[in-house]
Amino acid sequence: MEIAVLDINGKETGRKANLSDAVFAIEPNNHAVYLDVKQYLANQRQGTHKAKERAEITGSTRKIKKQKGTGTARAGSIKSGVFKGGGRIFGPRPRNYGFKLNKNVKRLARKSALSIKAGESAVTVLENFSFEEVKTKNFATVLKSLGLDAKKSLFVLAEANENVYLSSRNLKNTEVITTAELSTYKILNANKVVLIEGAVEGIETNLSK
Repeated sequence: MEIAVLDINGKETGRKANLSDAVFAIEPNNHAVYLDVKQYLANQRQGTHKAKERAEITGSTRKIKKQKGTGTARAGSIKSGVFKGGGRIFGPRPRNYGFKLNKNVKRLARKSALSIKAGESAVTVLENFSFEEVKTKNFATVLKSLGLDAKKSLFVLAEANENVYLSSRNLKNTEVITTAELSTYKILNANKVVLIEGAVEGIETNLSK
């Protein structure tokens, strides 16, 4: 698959980027995509929720009423969960929501996500660029030139570029990552995936292992 390489002004450079069909034109595997997105979202959960249970409540341990003859249920402690102020019955405890997913499934999911975006013509290849200084206005100009100022966009760099990253940080609909940080969720969550020219080879190498 060939796609025109654009410059930061949104104009064609005259060069073509050759995107591998093994990465950008496969039959999407929806179940692999589902599992990878599910794992990504599960890993975002802190899992620090905690409610006090009966043993952790401060209160008297005396028997609050006699065992028999009251006409009501037996009760041995004011800390019981059936009383106001008592411990929580089966309350949440700290836990890790993450789960294991095989590398081959994750690669298949990323290739499926990229193929979905390529099939929707939502993948753009941009020539390598950088900024001399950190300035949000510079990145906003690039977005406007590409027609992405009102859309969610994901820029994928070949390697970390601090000036480009910091210039984009205040733009809520734009995210800049490297090829190593690419995930199925981030690909699908963006309206447009912008691959920097030097990142294409890195993506294909990572997903062809």
